[in-house]
Amino acid sequence: MAIDYSKQRKRGGHAPQVQKREEYFRLVDQGVTFAEASRIVGINLRTGKRWRNGRHASGGRKAVPPIHTVAPPSVRSRYLCEAERIHIADRLREKATIRAIAAELNRSPSTVSREVRRNGILLRADSSQWAYRPHAAQARADARRPRPKSGKIGQNPELRKFIQDHLTRRWSPEQICHTLRGRFPDRPEMQVAHETVYQALYVQGRGELRRELTRALRTGRAIRKPHRHAEARKPRFSHPMVMISERPAEAADRAVPGHWEGDLIVGRESRSAVATLVERSTRYLMLVHLPHDHTAATVRDALTETVTALPALLRRSLTWDQGTEMGAHHAFTVATGVPVYFCDPASPWQRGSNENTNGLLRQYFPKGTDLSAHTRQHLDTVAAELNSRPRKTLDWKTPAERLAKLLATAS
Repeated sequence: MAIDYSKQRKRGGHAPQVQKREEYFRLVDQGVTFAEASRIVGINLRTGKRWRNGRHASGGRKAVPPIHTVAPPSVRSRYLCEAERIHIADRLREKATIRAIAAELNRSPSTVSREVRRNGILLRADSSQWAYRPHAAQARADARRPRPKSGKIGQNPELRKFIQDHLTRRWSPEQICHTLRGRFPDRPEMQVAHETVYQALYVQGRGELRRELTRALRTGRAIRKPHRHAEARKPRFSHPMVMISERPAEAADRAVPGHWEGDLIVGRESRSAVATLVERSTRYLMLVHLPHDHTAATVRDALTETVTALPALLRRSLTWDQGTEMGAHHAFTVATGVPVYFCDPASPWQRGSNENTNGLLRQYFPKGTDLSAHTRQHLDTVAAELNSRPRKTLDWKTPAERLAKLLATAS
């Protein structure tokens, strides 16, 4: 049975457009005349004709293709399509939240929110409410999409002349842009970022600034030189690193002892250092003496001496950051049988226990001091003091007590 949308409209409701289209085409497929289907759904006869046949461009109106289906395209686009905009309009009329709409479209909430703000219409009666018209929103988005667009410098002759004059005087783009903000504080059209100036100089085909002005830059380059090329990067170590993502799951849940986290704490001007090892399940600390230097070979030998003294139960893995002191990690693994896993760049939280312990150690070894002055005996004393402190994370047991219990159970 067909739904009479005109009765819904008389009661004050608004039938969603996508439902109107589906019902209209369903009625037509059943043999209902175009006029009768339009009357039942509650649309103008010309609207139904445009849905079926589209329309040609005429005057200021753009061409509209015929609508055979309102389903979203099978190939996902980075841009919102008309069907998604219709869905947004329908759900906004139903008072759905932005996050709910985004979840239904499998889009980011910020994408939907930005779409409503950019392409919606602010109601005059209430400045906090937006009226969203999907077809008008699609037209605005289509109008903004064509490329290339003229840049800000190319659109403003006064701004272009100011920049060119100061580039000729060998000012840097950053100096020019700061001067523009100071000289024209109330004219945003006369303010640009220094990257915009570089783009106007380097990007071919824009023609916003004269090409010869690149000779006035500090580098004198006519094209931008990338800082790094992926294909030109060299391995950090001679043997490939094994990343933390490949570390056994038992190390992550701290249920099995023998998985260690390591790092260096360095002294004044990075000339001295002490290696720290923290066991993940018990938080037991060992300090490794490095009296002379902390090169890869020295760290390898010192760690090997320390780890080989441990029982086999406590030699499962070692997690380190990507510091150069672990350049001999392969030789360390061969000598001890302990695999080394490396954290991701700039991810200290992946060795959280070690980072926290290093913070505690700074009470004994302040930054900016010479760490080579501390003897092995003093390092052992400091480690014993920290291992005898009760820890909240261990139910107020000490690391030494937890480790002794583990060893007693194993034996």
